Amino acid sequence: MSPLNFIRSDIQAMSAYVVQPAAGMVKLDAMENPYTLSPDLQAKLGARLGAVALNRYPSQRTEDLKTALEHYIDMPAGYALMLGNGSDELISLLSLACQAPGAVALAPEPGFVMYALSTHLQGLTYVPVSLTADFELDEAAMSAAIAQHQPAIVYLAYPNNPSANLWDAAVIRRLIVQVSAYGGWVVLDEAYQPFSSLTWWDEIRRDPAANAQVLLMRTLSKFGLAGVRIGYMVGRAEVIAQIDKIRPPYNISVLNAECALFALEHQPVFQAQAQAIRSERERVTASLGKLQGVKVFPSQANMLLVRFEGAEDIATRLFEGLRERGILVKNVSKMHPLLRRCLRPSVGTPEENDQLLTALTELWTPLAPASI
Repeated sequence: MSPLNFIRSDIQAMSAYVVQPAAGMVKLDAMENPYTLSPDLQAKLGARLGAVALNRYPSQRTEDLKTALEHYIDMPAGYALMLGNGSDELISLLSLACQAPGAVALAPEPGFVMYALSTHLQGLTYVPVSLTADFELDEAAMSAAIAQHQPAIVYLAYPNNPSANLWDAAVIRRLIVQVSAYGGWVVLDEAYQPFSSLTWWDEIRRDPAANAQVLLMRTLSKFGLAGVRIGYMVGRAEVIAQIDKIRPPYNISVLNAECALFALEHQPVFQAQAQAIRSERERVTASLGKLQGVKVFPSQANMLLVRFEGAEDIATRLFEGLRERGILVKNVSKMHPLLRRCLRPSVGTPEENDQLLTALTELWTPLAPASI
């Protein structure tokens, strides 16, 4: 008898999500905020965490965090907010809540891998729809797929990962109308909102009726707390109440809640970090754009999608060369046909970005196509 006899065959056939070893590396592979807290704030946070009642289950501080986040986003009446252990848990809970015979979830690709993974694990059918060659929504293909499958959930990352762009708001509005007509949900995933010039929250507040079937999802990971694992989702109160029924009662630890409350109390610090990242994003974009045969796609996130002309394995060769120089980026070139010959570096500190630019220039110069 195999020890795996009762493990689902589809799980056994899956590949695990791999986190690259990063010890001693310039870590530009996971879209993290590269800035740490000042020694003064570290000491204050340490004192706060030292006073937390670790012998008790989470209770009031979790409610305090919900209240603080509601104030942070200026949540209007009629809406509610629920917390998740990162956005990943919220995505899983959505799939579980919508699990029914024949239920479908749909998302544009390339996109966040957890949409497909969570859909498969919860027993829903996953329908991917390819983006256009320039990573825009293919409205005709999306609309046709929605009409055919009537998905319970349509995921739209805003900005998208890994392409880092914001999609046409008019297209999104029309897709929301189509999905809302049969009672489906459109999930606007704003994980990268701190670095974006737009937020769908403004659309919801401007026209709540048109966005009644929209759930807005965010995370504090890109805010600067990737290690704390706090995600939150906002929607109509009666809808959030139903999804919240299946949330594990103590899914947010007291330490994580206290860290998040501390960060929200020091918003200017994190807002300044986000501004520094946005400025560095423009500098790195401009520098890479000067390299012959290199295309940097427009970004509204804290990452850049970069394509290199040349052989099919050029991105892998550059990735390995950077790693040998102690710089870790994400090689996305094999994740989707639209990502051929692409790397996705995160935006780091000025010093980290300088190291990336120097190393990449040295690696690319002998490989670059001749100037026309």
